[in-house]
Amino acid sequence: MKRKPIACCMLIGALALGACADMSDTQRRTATGAAIGGVAAGALSGEWGWAAAGAAVGAASGYLYDQHKKSEENAYQRGLNDGRSR
Repeated sequence: MKRKPIACCMLIGALALGACADMSDTQRRTATGAAIGGVAAGALSGEWGWAAAGAAVGAASGYLYDQHKKSEENAYQRGLNDGRSR
């Protein structure tokens, strides 16, 4: 009986990964944060309400992480361009 939930989770995971092919980095990081937050909160609490709250917090965290990465990339490019101009 435990094979059906495991197979279902594997199918959902494969479909979710396939859907991310055309996403931007921001969308992918936000969706990944939402998924991780939702699963973690749902697994710890066992309630859908907390899973939804965890997904919201995870999405916000993924978005903030994306903005941080973009800031890092911009700083790197500025430093690289500054070093080339000297």
